[in-house]
Amino acid sequence: MRPPERTLMNERIPRFYRELVVINEHGENLGTMDADKALALAHEAELDLVLVNQNVRPPVARIVDHGKYQYEQEKREREGKKKKTVSELKAVRMRPGTDDHDLDVKLRNVIRFLNEGHKVKCSVMFRSREITRPEMGRQALERFVQATQDIAVVEREPSVDGRFMIMILAPKPGVAQAAKKAQEAEKAEPEPETSGEAAK
Repeated sequence: MRPPERTLMNERIPRFYRELVVINEHGENLGTMDADKALALAHEAELDLVLVNQNVRPPVARIVDHGKYQYEQEKREREGKKKKTVSELKAVRMRPGTDDHDLDVKLRNVIRFLNEGHKVKCSVMFRSREITRPEMGRQALERFVQATQDIAVVEREPSVDGRFMIMILAPKPGVAQAAKKAQEAEKAEPEPETSGEAAK
């Protein structure tokens, strides 16, 4: 299989790169050497000389099996995409008179969204004359702020927008990863042993 043109390797390494910092197949830094000598070493080992960093001077090249190297690079990219959290803007809505039980349910949803790496738009909807008492909505939102202060920051302070008071919470850096690790650790815990004898 022909390697992609973007891969600068072997004879395709531009001739103006007269010197290279060379890393051998064992990960050892061989220091700076003439590009032709580096290519000869790669051929001697029946491997490829791949330019891995051309943004430094002198550029860095590795002596590797190109097929294996490319496979490992693609594998790391795939794993990185899996670990990357796609952030969305979730929403919870309440009323100034929402009872404590319903607020607790909404709060659990907010915490779950934040632990999944999402931002959360919390809004209080006012009806008719309720808008004249914005402190009622602010109290409900402040309750959310206090309950999530360890995992979230207030990205948008509570403010009135039409018939709504809106606040946006954002997860602190690393929150989603920490929550995922905690879940994995919980799943990995062995189940408690039970006696094979029935209780008499």
